Amino acid sequence: MRYKTSLGLNENIVAALTYIAGWPTGILFLLLERQNKFVRFHAMQSVLVFIPVALLIFITAWIPYVGWFFADGMGFGGMLLIVIPMYMAYRGAKFKLPLVGKIAYEFAYGK
Repeated sequence: MRYKTSLGLNENIVAALTYIAGWPTGILFLLLERQNKFVRFHAMQSVLVFIPVALLIFITAWIPYVGWFFADGMGFGGMLLIVIPMYMAYRGAKFKLPLVGKIAYEFAYGK
């Protein structure tokens, strides 16, 4: 069964959208969606994953001569971090990423 959100869309669609632009959409949907725990879980997981990834890519890019090369490689890995959880959220799964999944789950659903 698919549940509606306060935005009027199915929760699977909104949960998938939390990953579309990384941490900015995660924060956006944390602010917009106050009731649906499934969406809040995926939004928090998006924030917890993509803020450190963005900072790591930014810092790596500043390494002289080869930083941009490694930052591009990490950016490709970051794209996989967008696609896989987005697909799982659309399917309706509470897919927990390593390290941050448990924190996001406790944030949304409590202990």
